[in-house]
Amino acid sequence: MNKMKDTILEVKNLTVKLDGEKIIEKLSFSVNPGDILTVIGPNGAGKTTLLRALLGLINYEGKIKWKKGIKVNYLPQGISKEKFSRMPISIKEFFRFKEKSDEKILSMFKEVGLDVGKEFLEKNPGNLSSGQFQRLLIAWSLIDDPDVLLLDEPTSGIDVGGEKTIYSLLKKMWSKTKITIILVTHDLNVVYAYSNRCLCLSKVSSCYGPPRKILTPKSLQKIYNMEIKFYKHDHR
Repeated sequence: MNKMKDTILEVKNLTVKLDGEKIIEKLSFSVNPGDILTVIGPNGAGKTTLLRALLGLINYEGKIKWKKGIKVNYLPQGISKEKFSRMPISIKEFFRFKEKSDEKILSMFKEVGLDVGKEFLEKNPGNLSSGQFQRLLIAWSLIDDPDVLLLDEPTSGIDVGGEKTIYSLLKKMWSKTKITIILVTHDLNVVYAYSNRCLCLSKVSSCYGPPRKILTPKSLQKIYNMEIKFYKHDHR
């Protein structure tokens, strides 16, 4: 049987160099349809670089093969309320790039927990609360029904309570659509609760597999070069 029939993404011996320095070296892993893959590791380990390579935004060596016809959406780091507040743009105008009707947009908002009316569409995204803004971005990422969603630190800039809400929202959307999610995060405590696969990146060691199998105190100490304490959450 052709293995690619059972996978949505196959990566083999991926190597990425930036300014002559190897950021990722000979990395191999695969992603199946419906997986929630969490990518963790210390700063500078190449997590964001990996996402950019998967999207073909930077040069790389090795093999990256997506299943034919797959639609991939990407929510990068650094999209902030502050940037939006400096632009004369409304939420409606922001979503116009997706070519969706007001009704479709409001329906998507409801799906992500924004129970709002049409007047909400006239607001500047920069005037929303942190939680509303993150939900807005997730709605933006999901409204055109992608097969795969790549998220780079989707809870950056919001408090711990807000983080849990956003991760719970993503798990809810996954439960409904079985969308494949590749998620970069620094929060080890959510890996058990929201992922069925984990990819650990570091300069000295990498590991890939089910979180309960590969995330041991010994492996984390090797990856982060320090003792890491975390809690195994079960959100069922």
